[in-house]
Amino acid sequence: MKLRSFIVALAVAVAPIALHAQTGLYLNPIAQRISISTADHGTFAFLGDGVTSRMFYGVNMGLYHDFKTPYSFKAGLDVRDSVLHGNDALLNNFLIGVRISGKPFNNNWKPYLEPVIGAGTSRAPRTTLHVSKFEYGLYGGLDYTTQHHIDFRVVEIGYTGLRTASSQTIGVSASIPAASILSVSTGFVFRFP
Repeated sequence: MKLRSFIVALAVAVAPIALHAQTGLYLNPIAQRISISTADHGTFAFLGDGVTSRMFYGVNMGLYHDFKTPYSFKAGLDVRDSVLHGNDALLNNFLIGVRISGKPFNNNWKPYLEPVIGAGTSRAPRTTLHVSKFEYGLYGGLDYTTQHHIDFRVVEIGYTGLRTASSQTIGVSASIPAASILSVSTGFVFRFP
C-alpha cells in the first residue's frame, strides 16, 4: 500500500513537468566547412589529394525533447543525423546531445546550447570504404517562435572534431590529424506539446 501511495504522489508531482515538456522535429539544409591542418595525399584522402579544407552540403534532421524545469530554462535531449556530400565524398554525422534552452527575455526568441557526442562516418571520393569514428562537439542556435507549433531556426552554428577517412585510417600509416568541422544551418522546427 505504501508503494502505491508513493507512485501516486510521484505521478502527481511529475505531471505538471511532463505536461509542459515539448518535442521538436526538424529537417533543415546544412553547410559544413571541413578542415585539416596537414594535407592528405593518396587514394584515401577524404577532402581530396593535397586539399586541407572543403565545403560539404546536405541535410540535417533531428528530434529533441525538452523537459520543463522550475527555472527559466528547459533541459532535454537531442538526437540528430546529418548527411552531407562534397567533392564526391560522403559524411554522415549521428550525434546525441544534452539540450539547454530558454526564453531569457520572456519573448519569442529561444537560444539553445548542445554539447554532443556520437559517430561520424566518412567515405573518400575514390573508394567505397567507409570509416566510422568517435565525434564530439558543441552546437548553439537561436529559434524564433512564429506560430503555436512552428519555430524558425534563425541560425544554428556547430563545431565538431572527427577523424575522417584518410591514409592513416584506411591505408598506409601517415600522421593525419582529426578534422575540424564548422557547421551552419537554418530552417524550421515543428513542435509538439
